[in-house]
Amino acid sequence: MLDPAKERAFYGTMMFSRFLVPVVLTPFLLGSILVAADDTGPDLSKMKVQDIFGQYCANCHGEKFEGGQGGSLVDGEWKHGGSDEDLFRSIAKGNLELGMTPWEGILSHDQIRAMVIFIREKEKETKVKGMNFPVPEPGKVTKTKHHNYIFEMVVEKGLENPWALAFLPDGRKLVTEKAGGIRIIEADGSLNPKPVAGTPEVILHGQGGMLEVAPHPDYASNGWIYLGFSDGWREEIAGKKKPKIHTQTAVVRGRIKDHAWVDQEWIYKADKAHYTSSGAHFGTRFVFDQGYLYFIIGERGGLEIAQDLNNPAGKIFRVHDDGRVPKDNPFVGQEGALPEIWSYGHRNPQGLDIDSRDGQLYDSEHGPRGGDELNLIRRGANYGWPLITYGMNYNGTPMTSETHRKGMDQPVTYWTPSIATCGLSFYRGDRFSKWKNDLFVGALKQKEVRRLRLIDQEVVEQEIILKDYGRVRDVTDAPDGYLYVILNDPDCIVRLTPQD
Repeated sequence: MLDPAKERAFYGTMMFSRFLVPVVLTPFLLGSILVAADDTGPDLSKMKVQDIFGQYCANCHGEKFEGGQGGSLVDGEWKHGGSDEDLFRSIAKGNLELGMTPWEGILSHDQIRAMVIFIREKEKETKVKGMNFPVPEPGKVTKTKHHNYIFEMVVEKGLENPWALAFLPDGRKLVTEKAGGIRIIEADGSLNPKPVAGTPEVILHGQGGMLEVAPHPDYASNGWIYLGFSDGWREEIAGKKKPKIHTQTAVVRGRIKDHAWVDQEWIYKADKAHYTSSGAHFGTRFVFDQGYLYFIIGERGGLEIAQDLNNPAGKIFRVHDDGRVPKDNPFVGQEGALPEIWSYGHRNPQGLDIDSRDGQLYDSEHGPRGGDELNLIRRGANYGWPLITYGMNYNGTPMTSETHRKGMDQPVTYWTPSIATCGLSFYRGDRFSKWKNDLFVGALKQKEVRRLRLIDQEVVEQEIILKDYGRVRDVTDAPDGYLYVILNDPDCIVRLTPQD
């Protein structure tokens, strides 16, 4: 007779919720499972989820999840419940009536959660195969559910890695280039060949660079323009060929006069102790509201520091438009907390905007694999990173089985597989009347613009309106009532105009 651990492993390939018949185990498969359950066998805790599936599950469920002796895992039909919780329970607890012994005790809860994510990824990949998505062509009509549009080229050539776009009241547009430039699109639509002179030096490092630009809401009278970028310095180390780089996200404001940056003032600059050599997760998007400026700093790859209120990483900030700290910020006066913080526990938010209907602030957050999020941002709230997440590590190893924890906010929605969320914007114009107040989200990896309809702060409709023209870096509505999209690879700016 097998001991309990080996008995669980014996039935391990029958681990999912849709087995209707016992599985016939070949001698080879039986031997490999028993070895895995033995102390002298491979350590499953070190294995990636795709390797666990391939070695212990594919024999019955198929290498492509299509099914065999066991059922398909990608056709969307689940006999014992189709939620993530149902699938987790089926893997962990098994079903003795169907001969399914649990994997709990062989795989950790973290690994079982990673397996759920892996199955969801494959299920979605199978679902979208053969589906037709709106792939636009310049000058041709693209059809979507509520509106048809024409995809117009605004700037086709001359930009290098554009990141953010802002609109001035005189018809000009400002564009940031990651390497450090600020470019001007003149009112006649031509791209000025020269960058604005004298802008602050950026430390081009990893994902860092010149990231965000926005005019003050009263720009017409005060001329202020705000920039978000990777600030820092390079430290020469004796005996090292390359300097050590120190960076952190910073915010300044200034004016542009005679094509030059002048009158610069610092709005936010972190303590030097919080500068890091990491090249990851700078965040940085701006929202102005009622005299306040909201902006983002990603967690810089530091994981747990997103929970540290004395560290700026992994936070959304709220300051007066001149950089002063509002007296009613949630952590003002709290020992060991930065007073500028508005919310915390973020990974790498890449979009930020306010719903004009109710004044609520939302972010689109670039999560781990399978864990991209749309969040409703509340005063003083903790969004849980990295203690809770719907994702796993990019290499297929688990992070945590916890998706909920008391005192931590849940996302409005999340995306599995990840779409690599980037900029987002509510549509406030009138030209696309059937899109009024819908939220548009950019997706780098999936090369998409998604339209989300929110009612009472819940997503009730989601549609891909643009697909596969390039990596979507940002999407924004504009004063002229059109939607503008920044693309990388190819580096260009396009405009969507209604055509119904």
